[in-house]
Amino acid sequence: MKRKEQLLRGILIPIVLLSLATAAWGASDCKAVYGDGTHKFTLATGSPGELGLLEELAEAFNEKHDTAVCWKKAGSGASLKLLKAKEADVVMVHAPAAEKNACAEGWACKRTLIGSNEFYIVGPKDDPAGIAQAETAADAYARIAKAEAKFLSRGDNSGTHKKEMAIWKQAGMEPSGDWYIVTKDFMMATLKEANEVNGYFMTDSSTWVAGKKQLDNLAVLFRGDPFLVNVYHALCQPKGATPGQKYASMFVDFVGSDEGQEIIRNYGKYLYGEAMYNDANYAKQYEH
Repeated sequence: MKRKEQLLRGILIPIVLLSLATAAWGASDCKAVYGDGTHKFTLATGSPGELGLLEELAEAFNEKHDTAVCWKKAGSGASLKLLKAKEADVVMVHAPAAEKNACAEGWACKRTLIGSNEFYIVGPKDDPAGIAQAETAADAYARIAKAEAKFLSRGDNSGTHKKEMAIWKQAGMEPSGDWYIVTKDFMMATLKEANEVNGYFMTDSSTWVAGKKQLDNLAVLFRGDPFLVNVYHALCQPKGATPGQKYASMFVDFVGSDEGQEIIRNYGKYLYGEAMYNDANYAKQYEH
């Protein structure tokens, strides 16, 4: 079944197909398996898998290479740990400093810019902390802390959590107290919890586009600070490091190719009328 047909069913939740390919990895290891080809590799990522982008990329890649892709659902920090432990062949992540360190230490290679989205700070529509008037993300956070308004943090060492902590540092604060709620959960789940408790949360724009129709209590209250741009890279194992490395490396090339970039820049338009990600060419201006 193609992605467009699956989109008509509602929110983007990848379908787990327990095929022979799954059994080869162990069903419990894969959040989902895409394809049933001879050549298998494992990819770790968070939101691109949760929102269905990975499935569409994998479908196109599998058609050309007789491959099967095991998706391990993990935030950027956890994905990089899986790569270092050789429990993933390739990752799609947004943690630039950690990515560069991985390549410098030699347990990752082929760091390739693949696209971007941005972070939005969302919160209750009546905006009790007044962040809609903030000048920067740090200013918005300082206003939330001063008001002791509910704020949800993933607290999971993901790329989102790393960015959040960098903003608190810019604001000169270490958040604590009953108002600061740590979920230890993924993006969509935390966004839904923020909606339930009328709290503030920093979500990526892609997840907001996918979920906003279900989030009646929230609105985008702050965006536009260049620091909130979220740049994604793909990295894979060094040559020969794992059995799946060859095809993982080819997948990195594919995601960075014209065909892969076309999928990324148009993903989401069919269902939501707007793209969920920007391509690598757009993301270049925010590289650092």
